[in-house]
Amino acid sequence: MNYGFSKQYRLLKTDDFSSVFALKNRRSRDLLQVSQSADNALGHPRLGLVVSKKTAKRAHERNYMKRVIRDWFRLNQHQLPPHDFVVRVRQAFNRETAPEARNQLAQLMKKRR
Repeated sequence: MNYGFSKQYRLLKTDDFSSVFALKNRRSRDLLQVSQSADNALGHPRLGLVVSKKTAKRAHERNYMKRVIRDWFRLNQHQLPPHDFVVRVRQAFNRETAPEARNQLAQLMKKRR
């Protein structure tokens, strides 16, 4: 199994993000919000991240949160449906609260019925 996170697994363009947000198919928890598209016809999931300066002022804090989310996605992408996901950080988390963020991400990303 490949656990990489190359460009094919990322949402990079504004149009990609907009199409996910337009569907208004989202779920939230305390720390995170996940928006999800329908099947993307690529055969694999893609991830987009939104961490605003309002959530965390310092760049190193925002980068840490993105790194935690990307790492979870990289390790679990084979269990996800071929959809586009946009993860928005609603509340900042750090090393102490990162396990809770991973748990919330797992709950929000699991397959919907």
